Amino acid sequence: MEYNKFIINKLFNNISFCFLFFGQYLAAQNYNSWFTGNPVDSLASPSGGICLMGGATEDDNAMRWFLQRANGGDVLVLRASGSNGYNDYLYSQLGVQVNSVETILCNNASSSYDPYVLSRIEKAEAVWFAGGNQWNYISYWRNTPVDSLLNKALRERSIVIGGTSAGMAIMGGMYFSAQNGTVTSASAMTNPYNAQVSIDSAAFLKNPYLENVITDTHFDNPDRRGRLATFLARIRQDYGLEGKAIACEEYTAVCIDSGGTALVYGGGPASNDKAYFVQVNCAIENNVPETCQPGTPLSWNQSGSALKVLTIPGIPSGNFALNLKNWQSAPNVNWQDWSVSNGQLTTLVSGAPDCSLMAAKTPEIPGSRRLIREPGSNRFRLMFLASEPGNFTVRMFNSCGLEIPVKISNVNREELIIEPLCNIPGVFTLTAMPESGLVFRQKIFLQP
Repeated sequence: MEYNKFIINKLFNNISFCFLFFGQYLAAQNYNSWFTGNPVDSLASPSGGICLMGGATEDDNAMRWFLQRANGGDVLVLRASGSNGYNDYLYSQLGVQVNSVETILCNNASSSYDPYVLSRIEKAEAVWFAGGNQWNYISYWRNTPVDSLLNKALRERSIVIGGTSAGMAIMGGMYFSAQNGTVTSASAMTNPYNAQVSIDSAAFLKNPYLENVITDTHFDNPDRRGRLATFLARIRQDYGLEGKAIACEEYTAVCIDSGGTALVYGGGPASNDKAYFVQVNCAIENNVPETCQPGTPLSWNQSGSALKVLTIPGIPSGNFALNLKNWQSAPNVNWQDWSVSNGQLTTLVSGAPDCSLMAAKTPEIPGSRRLIREPGSNRFRLMFLASEPGNFTVRMFNSCGLEIPVKISNVNREELIIEPLCNIPGVFTLTAMPESGLVFRQKIFLQP
């Protein structure tokens, strides 16, 4: 009897040690992988495109559109949490033939350098990003071989790409990184420089037609219109860009083909699923926020018409929204004006923007075109055209008109580095005059 007890205890200890060792092994893995389908790599030629999903249950018709553009190739699901729930759904439940579906769960930033993960990106005709926390995606993959290979695949192989919730949030050239957590509309409009309003422009995914576009999801639950208006105000204030936005309600998807045509999928007309296409009102000269500074409620009113918003209902066959080549070829229906006064959002039924007068008044400036803050610093990159002479006179002034010294250095014929030689936080005006005499002027905010 004592001998049997000894054997049982020994066996139990060995099993416990094995479970402990196996658990530590799993925790130490850079990734987990689940594979469904044909292990032989497909040589299909994808058709390109972008699928933006609102964040709840996937719209089956939009996902069929996504799979069809893989042209029978291999589908790769990248995620930083969760498991293999997409495999059977994408491989066999939608009626679109693909060669394989593989889910790779990235457990840490080291996965971005794992040879197996990188090899799967190189062989994929379609890449889908699941939901979760977008800061994990950004902090794991930005400036690593993962985003380099994804951008190469977009550029050279025309892969189709898409994502839901956090996966959609990382698709734009401008993006809400959620580095400091999420933010509500009320908090964002009350203080547009709240640390949670983490707007980023550092190069990540370079999707065609989304260069100056920010995306938002779960747009009906909760109401996120105010925070999106704040995101666009920050883009206008900090980067000098007339940013644009695409937002999806939870059961809505926007699919953009390789020619820039955007279709909206959803359950309409039975359900009221919608997508929102938001742009700075181009009919207003010098359309900038009246008040966008730290600790002060946002005001971007412009007589109630600061932003023009096209709302398009989603239907099973895909509803035409507009062509993202110019954001002008859109139906003259379902337009709204959005504005913010003292931290409060107002929306009004309106008509389509008329940019023809401003286009006639404002000549194309061949000089400086974009000012980008380097993440986490008060250094700025002034981007201009290679044809512009590289000799700029750069000056910076505070709100009282006093000049602040700046350090200027050339990176190449298309970039200048501008670094203010002061550590005083606040709003300043930066001017840059090339030899052509065409002045670039923008307000910037210096961080403490």
